[in-house]
Amino acid sequence: QVQLVESGGGLVQAGGSLRLSCAASRIAFGLNSMGWYHQAPGKQRELVATITSGGSTNYADSVKGRFTISRDNVKSTVYLQMNSLRPEDTGVYYCNAVLTPTSMPQYPWGQGTQVTVSS
Repeated sequence: QVQLVESGGGLVQAGGSLRLSCAASRIAFGLNSMGWYHQAPGKQRELVATITSGGSTNYADSVKGRFTISRDNVKSTVYLQMNSLRPEDTGVYYCNAVLTPTSMPQYPWGQGTQVTVSS
């Protein structure tokens, strides 16, 4: 079945950086738009960054200018470079293929990776 395996999270001080990775298997990775979702404690999961199969990117206002999404179609991996981290970036980060135009996730969720930003 489809597997989405996120990694790279951790504990970092405010202003620091992390790079998240998501390895996908058993999907037509190169044909899919991919996205990163953030679930803050006690809140719903929200889409924060997307990248199309052609490499076009889009970001939520909360992360614009600080996060960068990229992809490696050979490795079937999507990345999220997170800079200038803030305490409100704390939460679990998940990746998924993104259905357009609804931006809904396409596959079952992976386990996510925890990011904790201390003030």
